[in-house]
Amino acid sequence: MRASFALALAAVSSAGEARAESANDVSGLDTINVTATKTDEKTIDALAGASTITTVEAERFQPSTVSDLLRDVPGVTSERTANDPGQSVNIRGLQDFGRVNVLVDGARQDYQITGHGPSGSFYLEPEFLGRAEVTRGPVANVYGSGAIGGVVSMTTKSVDDILKSDERYGVVQKLGAGTNGQNFLNSTAAGARIDDYADLYAQFIYLNREPYRDGEGTRVSDSGNDAIGGLFKGRLRPAEGQEITLSALTQNFRYANNGTSAAGSRFNNDVNTGTYSLGYRFNRPDIPLLDLSAKVYVTQTDNEQTLLSPDATYAALGAAVGGKRSDKIDTEGFDLHNTARFTALGVDHALTFGGDASWDHVKTRDNAGGFVAALTPSGQRVLSGAFVEDEIRYGGWLRVIGAARYDRYQLNGGAYESSGDRVSPKITVGVSPIQGAEIFATYAEGYRAPSITETLVSGGHPFPAFVILPNPALRPEVAHNVEGGVNLKYDDVAREGDKLRAKITAFDNRVTDFIDMETVGASYLVPYIPGMPTSVCARAPKYCMSMQSYQYLNVARAEIYGVELEAAYDWRDGFVSVNATLNQGRNLETRAPLNSVRPGRLGLTGGLRFLNETLTVGGRVTFVDRSARGVTTPSGGYGLVDLFADYRHNEWVNAGLSVTNLFDRRYTQYLDTLASPGLTAKLTLTVKYAAN
Repeated sequence: MRASFALALAAVSSAGEARAESANDVSGLDTINVTATKTDEKTIDALAGASTITTVEAERFQPSTVSDLLRDVPGVTSERTANDPGQSVNIRGLQDFGRVNVLVDGARQDYQITGHGPSGSFYLEPEFLGRAEVTRGPVANVYGSGAIGGVVSMTTKSVDDILKSDERYGVVQKLGAGTNGQNFLNSTAAGARIDDYADLYAQFIYLNREPYRDGEGTRVSDSGNDAIGGLFKGRLRPAEGQEITLSALTQNFRYANNGTSAAGSRFNNDVNTGTYSLGYRFNRPDIPLLDLSAKVYVTQTDNEQTLLSPDATYAALGAAVGGKRSDKIDTEGFDLHNTARFTALGVDHALTFGGDASWDHVKTRDNAGGFVAALTPSGQRVLSGAFVEDEIRYGGWLRVIGAARYDRYQLNGGAYESSGDRVSPKITVGVSPIQGAEIFATYAEGYRAPSITETLVSGGHPFPAFVILPNPALRPEVAHNVEGGVNLKYDDVAREGDKLRAKITAFDNRVTDFIDMETVGASYLVPYIPGMPTSVCARAPKYCMSMQSYQYLNVARAEIYGVELEAAYDWRDGFVSVNATLNQGRNLETRAPLNSVRPGRLGLTGGLRFLNETLTVGGRVTFVDRSARGVTTPSGGYGLVDLFADYRHNEWVNAGLSVTNLFDRRYTQYLDTLASPGLTAKLTLTVKYAAN
């Protein structure tokens, strides 16, 4: 057993090398994933519904958005507003207001603006991404408060993504062009290693997109944007086992739209984002009790909007062309934890403990109608917590993970404030009855504090002119998740050198005190003519309609349950993978289906390698079921076919081609307001120069 424990320590010490080699893996199931437990382990070994997207998988279909990037992850989807490049992740039917904890280089992305689209989004160009880790459900509660749906942890590229271990410096230039609005992509990256003590990485991107056309050839207005961004990373190793990291990512997005509803007043949007972090890691195999990681970060998102053309409602309020409004969030945070590895009474332990906190500062101002300041209120929120987790291994056939997290929040703005705290437990048991198979079961709880908007929102809706009321008495949501699954890992199945990996997971997640917006109070009359003053209703009620006020309330107990599958088989000359999601949700009070749970989905991807593995060609088919009966936004089922090709002429030159929606099918993803792109082709050329 001590020998196996020593091997585990060696695996941890070589985690960085494993990450660098993961770019050659076809399936992310064989790559290192740290999100589920904060300790390094392969995704296939995680006792949770976990997935990892590598650079190879990310670039195969040349994603334009993070939504495209996450498309093949079981249980995960993204609500897209075609006229806004912001993204919102949905995991197992839970999204908005931090129910999915989205991290970029370990920094929380908590931006939100109230509209007819998702209530919680982030801005990130996938060209910056080196890998993405997804953990579904509240099983990763060690990763911070709020993640009752799950965690998406995205890591930007570094010097290891462009240089081999024996290369000292180099430059990678990538150019891309496409049809159906995908005009131009430029990515320039450079990296250098300074002896064994330091390395530097820098990347600059520029993208130009025009409005695309759907499968029927209809132009989707305002679906284009310009994006520019820069990434800088530095890494210093002052002594053996010590590493200091610095990361700075800035982006700018420019686009115009008529709001997230594609109707009403037209605004020009100028979005600036920044994610900055400083980290420290101490890890030496000869000191097993100390594997320390510390990080501090700052994230900023600022959307400056300029009124281009007011509608009748805005004009009646005196809003003029050129009027300004903005929505800004600054988040500061830290994460500190240590893993101690030891053997006691014949049992191996990996004991992880630590704490984290984040401070959200939301500031809105509005000189163009006043609705942003009212419906996305200014305020402050502090989330803090501490956790302990012990992973126990015995005899190579038994694993037990026990964890507990203490969460606390404080929220204030204007005349209102609220606070609360709770302890959330987790217990997981994994058993390997036969070699290559591991069965696991988990019970885990999660805790989500109300957001600033849910608590403090107070003002009038533009049209119809109903009122939205604050609610400082909101109770936090609590998730109670039961989950089980099987991990399968076999090599040399049908021929020497092949490998089979599969992960099957079933779950039942019940959320108490679920927060949603509901009508409250007595009805009243409001004008049905935009801009008409409410005083008209007293004299001429025929020009008015009956409405009620709205308020965020703890309205229900919700249940979401389902099955997810992710599997891959690689035989060197080719590969095939499958992902499947079959989830359902319901309000336990009314028995009605939950609108946020997406229809079932099945995806099949396959490819063949030719010319001594320098050429890879393949395709993907995706089948999406129709939405459940009773939902407010029904959608029909559809099937899509995509193709890809990748040719590596040598280690310096690489070309890629992707064709998505090959048969130009017109479809609209569930809960999206506008149709998705029709047939789209993209071509990229990457040239690298590096030296020893």
